[in-house]
Amino acid sequence: MSEKISPNLGLSLVRVTEAAALAAGRWMGCGNETIATRLATDAMACTLKSLDIDGYVVVGEEGRLGVELPLNTGAKVGSGLGPEMDVVADPIDGTARLIKGLPGALSVAGIAPRGSMWSPYPAVYMEKIVVGAAAAEALVPECMDAPAAWTLALVARAMGKPVRDLVVFVLDRPRHKDLISEIQATGARVMAHSQGDIAGALMAASDDANVDILMGIGGIAEGVIAACAVKALRGAMLGRLAPQTAEERAAVRNAEFDTKKILSCDELVKGENIFFAATGITGGVLLSGVKYHGNVAKTMSLILRCETGTRRIVRAEHIID
Repeated sequence: MSEKISPNLGLSLVRVTEAAALAAGRWMGCGNETIATRLATDAMACTLKSLDIDGYVVVGEEGRLGVELPLNTGAKVGSGLGPEMDVVADPIDGTARLIKGLPGALSVAGIAPRGSMWSPYPAVYMEKIVVGAAAAEALVPECMDAPAAWTLALVARAMGKPVRDLVVFVLDRPRHKDLISEIQATGARVMAHSQGDIAGALMAASDDANVDILMGIGGIAEGVIAACAVKALRGAMLGRLAPQTAEERAAVRNAEFDTKKILSCDELVKGENIFFAATGITGGVLLSGVKYHGNVAKTMSLILRCETGTRRIVRAEHIID
């Protein structure tokens, strides 16, 4: 018989994102992506061991980063003395933004009962569309193949505003050149970020940010983490595999995954017993960054519990060496 999942698991999970943010924040503007990633990952992995769960990382970032890290796909996490859980985590969402001293870098993690999360290993990239609760009913599977103008018109109508008032979050990548042109042709505004599509999904799903929809291709790990948050915020999300290289296409084909199948948020992460936590590393729209003063550091975090729809903002002071 599986062990009962505590309703306070999110409060334990936030210690994991806090640890990673505290380790990463010292490297803001340092220009050293490798050491920032390593230290944040080590801090997150170490803190995850203290959680009373029998955890398993369902999808890591080794395919995108090309390096072995403690939180790669299949890694065991937790003390092993609790419920069996799926775990997805990103010590730094927006590493390039952190090392350049730009806003919007977060440490994030999601957790749900074993077997809840989509895990299409060895696929790396996926198409995504994310909206908030106000437009959730308007996001239909046809949006994935429709022109951007059609999707934006549906979202604008659901939100009771003209298309020109929409703000669309898109990763600033060469692969999105045509998508950005399509969006601009509708009159909608584009918020293009070099990295950080988990932060983009959070903004699109939240009422507290000036973003109405996220569109484009990003990492699968980031997509599954985002789905945990979007579902808890009562938003909507669509996803589909989008291999970007010949090697990835061959791996996906050999694994017999369907690249045409469109998944809803409920298929990306099943059920309601889902927790999400995020801690700001550099200051952003939703969360302040880590502030250091001598042996004291201050953090601001977000905790979401899907079952109840509870959203908690946690401000914490940490005594550090």
